[in-house]
Amino acid sequence: MDLNELAHLLTRIESEAAGAVSEARTADALRAAESKITKGPLAEAMKSIKSFAAEERGQAGQNINKTKQLIAEKFAAAMDALRAAGVASERKSASDFDPTLPPARTLRGGLHPVTIVQREVERIFSSLGFAVVGGPEMETEFYNFEALNIPAMHPARDAQDTFWLTNGWLLRTHTSPCQVRAMLRYGPPIRVIAPGRCFRYEAIDASHENTFYQLEGLLIDKDISIAHLIAFMKLLLREVFHRDVKVRLRPGFFPFVEPGFELDMSCAICDGKGCPTCKRSGWVEILPCGMVHPNVLRHGKIDPHEYTGFAFGLGLTRLAMMKYGVGDIRILNSGDLRGIVQPERLGGAKV
Repeated sequence: MDLNELAHLLTRIESEAAGAVSEARTADALRAAESKITKGPLAEAMKSIKSFAAEERGQAGQNINKTKQLIAEKFAAAMDALRAAGVASERKSASDFDPTLPPARTLRGGLHPVTIVQREVERIFSSLGFAVVGGPEMETEFYNFEALNIPAMHPARDAQDTFWLTNGWLLRTHTSPCQVRAMLRYGPPIRVIAPGRCFRYEAIDASHENTFYQLEGLLIDKDISIAHLIAFMKLLLREVFHRDVKVRLRPGFFPFVEPGFELDMSCAICDGKGCPTCKRSGWVEILPCGMVHPNVLRHGKIDPHEYTGFAFGLGLTRLAMMKYGVGDIRILNSGDLRGIVQPERLGGAKV
């Protein structure tokens, strides 16, 4: 390499440094760019001095040092400019600050309305001696249908719009399979509740969803009657709503109970006047229930001549709608905070 070639190399290094300075937006980026150039091409240029003729080495070293000084000045000026811009930005932010304004409100985390209702119901029944159990969301045909007195050709299967899986199982259409699982596991006497998620392939409207939450209840003992069932259901609703709730009990068909009932409550959305949530009837189906069918007891290895019991399937999602005044069940699955967060937990913030 001669002095002319060195001059071209140093010009290229200066150009590279100028480009790096213009692209850097932060102090760290500037430091990294300067280190890359000084420890890279400039360092290589310094090493090349020994290859020059003896009479040219002094001039070569002076040229390299001059370029090195120019590059250092460029980066120092750019660093000063960044610092000045930062100071100006901080001063502007300080001048924009109004100490008389209220502080920014941040959202506080909380539980989903369905979770709140579920835990409240669990607390109520736990105080009455019920154990909380669970079951799989992917169920077998036996537990979801056959063990609940719904054999393969039973017409009730037409009402259970089902998500069938490729392995022959299904997404459970209700929490009722937990009844037989509890019977087989614990034996009589039994007091259990089983909250969980259910799935049905059905049309969605203000009061129906393809994914919803239920809470199954089962009490089996000697000499259990419908009077016990009604008393427990009324106690439950009174504790959840902290007041007496207007209810009606009407006959209902469910293959796994006999006799079966529909326990409806007066619609809390419209105060019983009629709205889309209650299908203009003024009533909301909240608690299908009844006395456990003898065939279900037999599938659970319990003698129906010795024991009786009642079962219910509380709609947790609908109960949350009634408790919190949510008029459309789809809101509870939407993730929209305006529908699933209580106003007192928003802290006044807009969503």
